[in-house]
Amino acid sequence: MSTALPKLCIVSVSLANGGAERSAAVLSRMLIQLGYEVHLAILTNQIDYEYAGKLYNLGVEKESTNHPIARFKRFKKFKQYLQDEQIKIVIDHRPKNNYYREIFYAKYLYKGISRIYVVHSSNLSTYFAKPAAKMLKLYNSNFHTVGVSEMITEHLLHKKGIKNASTIPNAFSKSWKFSDLNMPSEIQKIKKFILFYGRINDEVKDIKFLLNAFTSSKIWEKEVHLVIMGDGPDKANLVTHSYRLPSTKYIHFIPYQSRPFMLIEKARLVALTSKYEGFPMVLIESLAMGTPVVSLDFVSGPSEVIQHRKNGLLVEKRSELDFASALEEMCFNDQLYETCKVNASESVEAFSETEIAKKWDSLLRSFSK
Repeated sequence: MSTALPKLCIVSVSLANGGAERSAAVLSRMLIQLGYEVHLAILTNQIDYEYAGKLYNLGVEKESTNHPIARFKRFKKFKQYLQDEQIKIVIDHRPKNNYYREIFYAKYLYKGISRIYVVHSSNLSTYFAKPAAKMLKLYNSNFHTVGVSEMITEHLLHKKGIKNASTIPNAFSKSWKFSDLNMPSEIQKIKKFILFYGRINDEVKDIKFLLNAFTSSKIWEKEVHLVIMGDGPDKANLVTHSYRLPSTKYIHFIPYQSRPFMLIEKARLVALTSKYEGFPMVLIESLAMGTPVVSLDFVSGPSEVIQHRKNGLLVEKRSELDFASALEEMCFNDQLYETCKVNASESVEAFSETEIAKKWDSLLRSFSK
């Protein structure tokens, strides 16, 4: 291992459940492959994604006791760990929605360590706590800030006045094609289905819109099913809503899977109807598996990934009827479907681990210059 490379610690809320968390796990593997010494610190004891490096799991002690004194002792031990391991750069994937917490991290926990913040969402409040001027000053004291989409970097970071920022998208792994999945028995019997997967948070994902558009499309009358995979706070309400729809027999809710890639590959298409995202890994993962996508053109990410009518369909208006028409076309226009399927994998080659690793390596090597 080259001594010229800085020692790194990737910090994430967990290594499970979300796109930001999966990207942190993938990043750890990429950087290990490049020869970096990588440590990971997670705040909650949730691990589903394959990672590489030395893990510091703050969540284990959090499960036993989480009163303020115990919390401070836990972070004090982590601070000592960072010092003992001589960490030079922290790559922090957490949300930044509490200014005083970020001051604690920057001025106490990471004191003497250079910081890279990774911004995963276009939702301003998730990464820019008030007071805005003080938060901006904190960002500008970083070694660097990474936006996972061009929209985030150009229209959020740069417009906010963050000077040292650039775009490095999340990466997908080609090994995902060889994943296993225990297919639910009810899904095994379905010949054709469209898929939504992700956290069941309707305020962000707008799954009710998808349920209504699916029903309006009438593709279910031709034996096309809708599979919704995931867990979250709105799942029960959405299941109840689906029971009221005439298409209910063709709607299936199944639990979260940490490695859903075989299910993605079997789907006719993957649908995304979010109100906003950062860089939706759903699109990259689906196309990498050779599955076309149908997505609303929301903020941010889809327009940077979807080549309309080449690897999927990009629906401009948040219109149930327009989205229903797009679902119908991708389900029943075989020429369009085959074109998108053939182009899918190649269209996301720029987001492969190999290509994204080069961007991270270039950034990190600039630290020592």
